[in-house]
Amino acid sequence: MFSLFKQDPTKKLNKSYEDKLESDICAQKNGNINDFSMFTEEALKIRKKIQALEKPVKLNA
Repeated sequence: MFSLFKQDPTKKLNKSYEDKLESDICAQKNGNINDFSMFTEEALKIRKKIQALEKPVKLNA
Protein backbone atom coordinates (compact mmCIF):
# COMPACT_ATOMS: atom_id res chain seq x y z
CA MET A 1 0.00 0.00 0.00
CA PHE A 2 2.75 2.42 0.87
CA SER A 3 4.62 1.64 -2.35
CA LEU A 4 2.14 4.04 -3.92
CA PHE A 5 4.02 6.91 -2.29
CA LYS A 6 7.50 5.70 -3.24
CA GLN A 7 9.18 7.71 -5.92
CA ASP A 8 11.20 6.11 -8.65
CA PRO A 9 14.84 7.06 -8.05
CA THR A 10 15.66 6.80 -11.74
CA LYS A 11 13.06 9.42 -12.64
CA LYS A 12 15.00 12.17 -10.87
CA LEU A 13 18.30 10.93 -12.30
CA ASN A 14 16.85 10.86 -15.83
CA LYS A 15 15.75 14.47 -15.46
CA SER A 16 19.21 15.45 -14.25
CA TYR A 17 20.79 13.50 -17.12
CA GLU A 18 18.64 15.28 -19.70
CA ASP A 19 19.46 18.66 -18.17
CA LYS A 20 23.20 17.92 -18.37
CA LEU A 21 22.89 16.86 -22.00
CA GLU A 22 21.01 20.05 -22.82
CA SER A 23 23.71 22.15 -21.14
CA ASP A 24 26.29 20.04 -22.96
CA ILE A 25 24.77 20.85 -26.34
CA CYS A 26 24.55 24.56 -25.56
CA ALA A 27 28.20 24.66 -24.49
CA GLN A 28 29.22 22.85 -27.65
CA LYS A 29 27.25 25.25 -29.86
CA ASN A 30 28.86 28.21 -28.12
CA GLY A 31 32.34 26.73 -28.57
CA ASN A 32 33.02 26.42 -24.87
CA ILE A 33 35.05 23.21 -24.88
CA ASN A 34 35.85 23.24 -21.15
CA ASP A 35 32.18 23.36 -20.15
CA PHE A 36 31.34 20.85 -22.87
CA SER A 37 33.76 18.28 -21.47
CA MET A 38 32.66 18.95 -17.89
CA PHE A 39 28.96 18.48 -18.71
CA THR A 40 29.72 15.36 -20.74
CA GLU A 41 31.64 13.82 -17.85
CA GLU A 42 28.85 14.62 -15.38
CA ALA A 43 26.23 13.21 -17.76
CA LEU A 44 28.18 9.97 -18.10
CA LYS A 45 28.42 9.61 -14.31
CA ILE A 46 24.67 10.09 -13.98
CA ARG A 47 24.03 7.60 -16.79
CA LYS A 48 26.16 4.98 -15.01
CA LYS A 49 24.09 5.49 -11.84
CA ILE A 50 20.88 5.04 -13.83
CA GLN A 51 22.18 1.85 -15.43
CA ALA A 52 23.21 0.47 -12.04
CA LEU A 53 19.72 1.09 -10.66
CA GLU A 54 18.02 -0.43 -13.68
CA LYS A 55 20.21 -3.55 -13.71
CA PRO A 56 18.20 -6.51 -12.44
CA VAL A 57 19.51 -8.11 -9.28
CA LYS A 58 20.42 -11.77 -9.70
CA LEU A 59 19.59 -13.95 -6.74
CA ASN A 60 21.42 -17.18 -6.03
CA ALA A 61 18.87 -19.96 -6.29
